[in-house]
Amino acid sequence: MSTTVTAPAAPLQIGNLTLDVPVVLAPMAGITNTAFRRLCREYGAGLYVSEMITARALVERTTETMRLITHHPSEKTRSIQLYGVDAPTVYRAVKMLAEENLADHVDLNFGCPVPKVTRKGGGSALPWKLDLFQDIVESAVRAAGDLPLTVKMRKGIDADHLTYLEAGRIAEGAGASAIALHGRTASEFYSGQADWSAIATLKETVTTVPVLGNGDIWSGEDALRMMSETGCDGVVVGRGCLGRPWLFGDLAAAFSGSDERHRPRLAQVATAFRRHAELLAEFFESEERGCRDIRKHVAWYFKGYPVGSELRSGLALVQNLEQLDELLASLGDADYPTDGIEGQRGRAGTPKRPVLPENWLNSRVLEGDQRERLTEGAGDTSGG
Repeated sequence: MSTTVTAPAAPLQIGNLTLDVPVVLAPMAGITNTAFRRLCREYGAGLYVSEMITARALVERTTETMRLITHHPSEKTRSIQLYGVDAPTVYRAVKMLAEENLADHVDLNFGCPVPKVTRKGGGSALPWKLDLFQDIVESAVRAAGDLPLTVKMRKGIDADHLTYLEAGRIAEGAGASAIALHGRTASEFYSGQADWSAIATLKETVTTVPVLGNGDIWSGEDALRMMSETGCDGVVVGRGCLGRPWLFGDLAAAFSGSDERHRPRLAQVATAFRRHAELLAEFFESEERGCRDIRKHVAWYFKGYPVGSELRSGLALVQNLEQLDELLASLGDADYPTDGIEGQRGRAGTPKRPVLPENWLNSRVLEGDQRERLTEGAGDTSGG
């Protein structure tokens, strides 16, 4: 199918929120903090979601969680993603966000595939238990009031235990404002190719609220193709923007019908990297901690560019902004690479058996003391 936009894409309506560009930044642990969200917004537009916040930690007002939900004044739409495994705690967390005016949008995480989440029955494991999933979404919608409440999920646990169509119908019926689907199961992690046909099937199933597609969007062209092939109402972008905050500018251009794309030279990449480090230092209120955090972004930013191993190693050990400036000054400049920069970014992982609570797959509803054990193991750490 053609990926050419002949007219600007229509705004995306999520509850009372209007997005001029139908693009959402996917929550990523340790990545989508205020600093990164601000940087991405400087290049483009869309809805920029926080790192995953644990409902229990929010209710208990832990210091780290309260810091993670703090938005910069420039973030006019404050979007927070919550993770929880029991309805009463999720209800209290969402109600707190709504009543204390701490957010303008809440997203519920039912898509995380990492073992420390799924072993507690959370993330992509949770929709298998239909009663629990329905309780949580209905409770969250009630607590949200006028706040748009959305749901993000995966296809299911594995190919034999798919959940997305039933979960989509439940979320729609419960009053969710939009539903986002990553076209992979938990067992696939980020390996292989995302199944966009599942997004199309969900779009055919859920007809009264927007359906957003997630998975393998590395460029503006990918986003246009997903919209064309699936009929989805918007896209959710995760790993594609790692080291490439300007991707949001490319997406905005693509959806406006423009073929203009960012092809930054090495010096421009260095400027963005330096800006990211500066924002991290401000976010952490510590130059040393901000520089320590920027280290994990080195490989992503400079992928495909002629940056030697010694300089890369130096950037990965940087301790302050002055040292960073010295290293960046020695980079020189180079054209945008023609090879080795587009496509897959971040760790794909390999297919693996999901880690689940004992006897989780025996029934589609909670059995015995499973609910009590879930509540006890809910965890109190935000940020993934």
